[in-house]
Amino acid sequence: MHANAQRVVDAAAAAGLAIDVIEYPEGTKTAEDAAAAVEAPVATIVKSLVFLVDGLPVMALIAGNNRLAEDRLSEECGGGTVDRADAELVRSATGYPIGGVPPFAHRTQLATFVDRDLLAHDAVWAAAGTPRHVFRLTPADLVRLSGGAVVELAR
Repeated sequence: MHANAQRVVDAAAAAGLAIDVIEYPEGTKTAEDAAAAVEAPVATIVKSLVFLVDGLPVMALIAGNNRLAEDRLSEECGGGTVDRADAELVRSATGYPIGGVPPFAHRTQLATFVDRDLLAHDAVWAAAGTPRHVFRLTPADLVRLSGGAVVELAR
């Protein structure tokens, strides 16, 4: 197993959750790619996105069919300017490349916000450290392991 995926498995296990990581050699870089690979609706794919709010990185976990309402993220962070993090900052803050960022097991502690729409599903799928590895978990476990606040993030 890829070292990044193993870190995600180990972090989940440390939190009391056994996960099965699946590798798709063709890649699961986008929510649409992931949904096609796992044969699930795009709405069940967790997009783990890093944004800067007043220069500080934060994690937004968004349903695959949604787009982030940056004004809502700003409100949740107490106001401020929201900018998309570049690939270097994403890797520095999380330890993972864009397209493979899991919802937890990050290099640094990030304020995390979970799109309420993800809670509408029995299970969701997230990246497991690379653009080729994914895993399934319940929305309750997503919230618990990410430590995220459940909020309205979709526009």
